[in-house]
Amino acid sequence: DMLDHLHISHSSGSAVSLVEKQVSVLRERNMEMRKRLNSLTAIARDNDRLYDLTRKLVLRLLEVETLDGLADSFSRSLAEDFDVEHVSIILFGDPAKSTAHCRIESVDNARIEIGALIRAEASVCGALRKGELAYLFPTAGEVGSAAVMPLHNGSDLGVIAVGNSDPNHYSSSMGTLFLSHIADVLVRLLPPLQSAAASTDP
Repeated sequence: DMLDHLHISHSSGSAVSLVEKQVSVLRERNMEMRKRLNSLTAIARDNDRLYDLTRKLVLRLLEVETLDGLADSFSRSLAEDFDVEHVSIILFGDPAKSTAHCRIESVDNARIEIGALIRAEASVCGALRKGELAYLFPTAGEVGSAAVMPLHNGSDLGVIAVGNSDPNHYSSSMGTLFLSHIADVLVRLLPPLQSAAASTDP
């Protein structure tokens, strides 16, 4: 460790020693490589944490038996485990069947309010229009930025979204691998739960 901080001069008059210059360049490169390694290590630790939380969420979702339970587990996990400030899950269907935890909206109305977000093939992140934010987070107050993922399986099933009061918290350059993974799981779980709910309707 001490060698990294030693500066050994070479007698070369007014000229710069080639050895000293090479050592200086190598030291700078070494410091830069350490910074990159530390950054990669931090990213790896964060990804490990996200993977573990996502795994727990998926296992929790697999255990639910109703749409209400699915929506509740999803919202509580993102708020409590992922520390997400604002969470929204909206399913498309008959609004009259909404429950305390499961918000169901008409797909036609959703296309009017957030049509561009529903048509997106992937997640949309950043500062959305006020009308879109108000539709996604009607009771959240001021939301500065959001990440939105449509739920598709050949038809429009719904949409999930996470929001933050900071306008720069979610940006178009951020990765959304874990949100996409959760959306893929929801898309596979929703049809049987929706069928079960329809079969119990009077």
